[in-house]
Amino acid sequence: MQKAVVVDPTVEGEVKWFDPVRGFGFIISGTGGPDILLHANVLRNYGQSSVAEGTMITARVQETERGVQAVEVVNIQSRVGEDGESLDDFEFEDHSHIEMEPARVKWFDKVKGFGFVNVHGVAGDVFVHMDVLRRSGFAELQPGEAISVRLGESDRGAMALEVLSWDAALED
Repeated sequence: MQKAVVVDPTVEGEVKWFDPVRGFGFIISGTGGPDILLHANVLRNYGQSSVAEGTMITARVQETERGVQAVEVVNIQSRVGEDGESLDDFEFEDHSHIEMEPARVKWFDKVKGFGFVNVHGVAGDVFVHMDVLRRSGFAELQPGEAISVRLGESDRGAMALEVLSWDAALED
């Protein structure tokens, strides 16, 4: 068996697709070349269980017998909207001044486009909308998944304004 060789240690690209059920997807490098395999374990090590198609991602990669694959996710940025427009083009309020709170996913239904998380110290469930997930670079959430959120209030109660990986709260 041939040893894996590091190609370009860091590659910036776009998520071509990612299927959390199958446990993998592919990244298209911004500099061209073959698609880069993104395994679910590599994504989980970053703190996410999914990533939305079109999301900009920076990863460390290596060449293996089976092709180029990501070995570490370095950064995940906002994704593009369903119509191809960048979600960054829309006027979203900057929520970085709001403290991140650790949370655990209660349930999330991608088809319905929303779900709920539990945040320590917050009474009741916290609403999470699909648009917030997409803007945050997630494709979906899994029950029991640990995440970080920035909270806001709506007329119906607490809601997530931003969703981040669990580790993001530690880095903040």
